[in-house]
Amino acid sequence: MPNAADMVRAVETYVAAFDACDPEMVVGLFAENATVEDPVGTPPHIGHDAIRAFYTASMQGKPKLNLEGPVRIAGDTAAFAFNVGFAKPGMRVDVIDLFQFNEAGKVVSMKAFFGPTNMTGFEGMPHA
Repeated sequence: MPNAADMVRAVETYVAAFDACDPEMVVGLFAENATVEDPVGTPPHIGHDAIRAFYTASMQGKPKLNLEGPVRIAGDTAAFAFNVGFAKPGMRVDVIDLFQFNEAGKVVSMKAFFGPTNMTGFEGMPHA
């Protein structure tokens, strides 16, 4: 099992990847057959190609991730709360992500928890 420091470092790298708008940096965190369910309840993105396509699209608007508190570690899983800020003032999404890691320290499952009640400033937009 990866150690807590490595899991926290992976979360910090994930946040830095958004700052750099670098989907390849994110893909490097994931195991080859990893899944990304963002948000929970939507069809998962499976494997590096699908994950790359998802994060490439997600980074188009240059969102910024801001951690809210420490990364929480339990067993092979890291949980972290953050908000996503956008270029338009007042737009924000409050999210909790779970990263489950394999023995090699790669993320095998990512689940993002948020819904319409966690989205601010999207009124009148199709996804609100």
